[in-house]
Amino acid sequence: MLAVFDKSVAKCPEGLTSPNLDSSISALSNGDLTQHFCSLDPNTVTINLGIAGSIAYSPNKQNSLVPRLFGVVSDIFCLFQGHFENIAVLKQQYGLHKTANEVSVVIEAYRTLRDRGPYPANHVVRDLSGKFAFVIFDSSANATFIAADADGSVPFFWGTDSEGHLICSDNADVLRKGCATSFAPFPKGCFFTTSGGLQSFEHPMNELKAMPRIDSSGQVCGATYKVDIEAKKEAVMPRVGSEANWSTNY
Repeated sequence: MLAVFDKSVAKCPEGLTSPNLDSSISALSNGDLTQHFCSLDPNTVTINLGIAGSIAYSPNKQNSLVPRLFGVVSDIFCLFQGHFENIAVLKQQYGLHKTANEVSVVIEAYRTLRDRGPYPANHVVRDLSGKFAFVIFDSSANATFIAADADGSVPFFWGTDSEGHLICSDNADVLRKGCATSFAPFPKGCFFTTSGGLQSFEHPMNELKAMPRIDSSGQVCGATYKVDIEAKKEAVMPRVGSEANWSTNY
């Protein structure tokens, strides 16, 4: 899977950008990276998101342990890889039919968070038990929501191209082509949103610290993000009322 987002949708964390970025391409303006991804499999499906970016998905070369799925409901697009161990509970929680799959669960969980915000976003992601990585694009809000499980069970990478566009993929070679040295594995136990940036759903009250990532040749290659146990966030509470609403706080 591949997702390329404009800076207006996803502002790339500063620590992810490597000083050696000249050899990367502009993944969005000329579409070279998406074309390269499509060339790897003629059955790839590509969706142009206009100025927001693009997403691409291949149903082939599947790993049975972490299957790849794609779904669209109304204005919400979702790329998903992995599986939920508690999917029956999640389907019941979100009022979905018993035939619903993981993509349906993720889209409904996001839509509930966006429209009603009954729980903070970290609770929503923490309730997803299993091996997973997913990318959501909400065309109505021009926003994205990206997450990976606490163990980093699914190969999932992110990075930035020469113009600061955010790129996500399960293929490290694709990231290497589009981002040169400005890419890294997506942080374990974290989620990234357009409005809130990168956050830990395991330690929501702690800040994240960017640590330089050194590759096998000793070159700085993006950054890994670690929970800073010394740095606490200011508590953010929803407005006072009959019902809590966290929809503006993710």
